[in-house]
Amino acid sequence: MEIKEYIREFTLKDVVKVRNPRVVAFGGGTGLSVILRGLKRYTNRVTAIVTMADDGGSSGMLREDLGMLPPGDIRNCILALADDENVMQALFNYRFEKGGLKGHNFGNLFLAAMSGISSDFYDAVLRTSDVLQITGRVLPVTLDNMILVGQLKNGTIIEGESQIPKAAINQKSRIEKIYLKDGKAQALPETLEAIKEADIIIMGPGSLYTSLIPHLLVGGIEKAILDSHAKKFYIGNIMTQPGETIGYTQRDHLQAIEKHQHLLDPEHPLFDDVIMNQSDFGSQVITRYQHIGSKPVAIGEKIPYYHYICDDFAIQDYGKVRHDADLLTKRIFKIYMGEEV
Repeated sequence: MEIKEYIREFTLKDVVKVRNPRVVAFGGGTGLSVILRGLKRYTNRVTAIVTMADDGGSSGMLREDLGMLPPGDIRNCILALADDENVMQALFNYRFEKGGLKGHNFGNLFLAAMSGISSDFYDAVLRTSDVLQITGRVLPVTLDNMILVGQLKNGTIIEGESQIPKAAINQKSRIEKIYLKDGKAQALPETLEAIKEADIIIMGPGSLYTSLIPHLLVGGIEKAILDSHAKKFYIGNIMTQPGETIGYTQRDHLQAIEKHQHLLDPEHPLFDDVIMNQSDFGSQVITRYQHIGSKPVAIGEKIPYYHYICDDFAIQDYGKVRHDADLLTKRIFKIYMGEEV
């Protein structure tokens, strides 16, 4: 790196830290965790808002056995905002391979135990965050029980977040829409307050129908985002996802989100900027992903009321393609600072 470029990047980071913007990031699964690792380098006022619809794996077992909210995505985000060198990282990621605890993750069990000695799940998340001394905070989108229901294009109704994409694959039918079983989940007040105070709001990357859209089904979230004066970004997925977005372009992703909005107004869209990946993947990467029924997400026809930012935002990590969190964060903050249009 040339000395001028080094100084330039240092200055950007330094200036952003002086402003210390409030950033709210929506998501679930690994996509949100990746972005959080980039964001925490620039500001200590990061709030990760996590969907509570997960019902698979260890989270699903604890949800069924203990009647608690799913801890898995919360755990991932807490670890993403924790010190990378913290010895607790390995412990919280440890998964039992045999015995009665087989399939359970220690971090999930820790959150379950913390829930047992706390006033509610929100308090348990705060106390666990303190244990790991995280940068920023992690909030559940709601404390109400979220049971996700999906309707496929063939008319089949599927209940359960983990079952919806499986059914779509098995029945070879795309997801038509999703909704909450009782339709009464309300946003956590602290979550709404974080959105109101945000300088930057980010949604994505993540599973379109099971991680991103579910936030908009929770009462108060969509309106809070629309009312916010923050700079709002949507980060498009790099690859299509079997059972959710096979054959989708980025336009299809955005239109699926719009289809689930209750307050859709093209003159006041949910996002200002749409960040999309434009990487030239080699044949080896393409072939590897084809084996799981996935391929790079094409841009498709652009929607005129969004501002598009297209660039090579992808890196390969242990054979998997993911977003370059640091590069992505730099671009977001440059736009926020008014240094890029």
